[in-house]
Amino acid sequence: MSNDQYSVAVPFYDLWHEDGHVPEIRELLPPLLKGVRRSVVEIGAGTGLITRVIARATPAEIFAVEPALAMRSVLLSRLAEDPDLLERVTVLACGAHDVVLAEPAEAIVMISVLYGFGQAERERLWPVLARSLEPGGLLLFNHRERPQAEPGEMELMGSYRVGRHTYQVRGQVLEVSGETSRYRHLYQITQDGALISEDEVLGETHRPTTARLRAELEAAGFVPDDAPDGMQAWRRAG
Repeated sequence: MSNDQYSVAVPFYDLWHEDGHVPEIRELLPPLLKGVRRSVVEIGAGTGLITRVIARATPAEIFAVEPALAMRSVLLSRLAEDPDLLERVTVLACGAHDVVLAEPAEAIVMISVLYGFGQAERERLWPVLARSLEPGGLLLFNHRERPQAEPGEMELMGSYRVGRHTYQVRGQVLEVSGETSRYRHLYQITQDGALISEDEVLGETHRPTTARLRAELEAAGFVPDDAPDGMQAWRRAG
């Protein structure tokens, strides 16, 4: 999504993700970060929902990478509410391919970001992340192999009451080619059934197979580590 598209989605972001992957990640991620004490890079920090999970799981310094201004604005507001987060979290206004650190990190966390990268982008990303990790450093991301969705009609994906307003997210798969799906999302706000606002976002999502990911990561110098269902853990070789 472009910055303008993120501006449309941000008011719905926490509502939708708290109803989605975030509760599971609160359970799965902290045990994987056990022993990480110095530094963590979070790729695609968004509004800071997972940043807060990381901060509670480890005393490490956190580098929160988020290219979208609208997302960073909410993230910084979230940090401002917590003196500990203000002290430990540095927000990097760049994309994942442009991360530059003064010293390699102990761990990199990437939650619900993988599917935004096509194969060519992933193959460029893994070496960047490997260079950002110390030898033996940990790369964590969520992934489950699922069949591609089929093109179809618009469906309600989430509905959330906020005061007198209802925030709804509707989605439709438009086209599927290999691992890539083109989609259409509608972000709607209603009151008593009357439409107050509606914005459309068009985008792509990419769902590589586990075998494809393994080949890419091993080619970039990563070796697999133990992780629960729903998560992938890899370490930089050396």
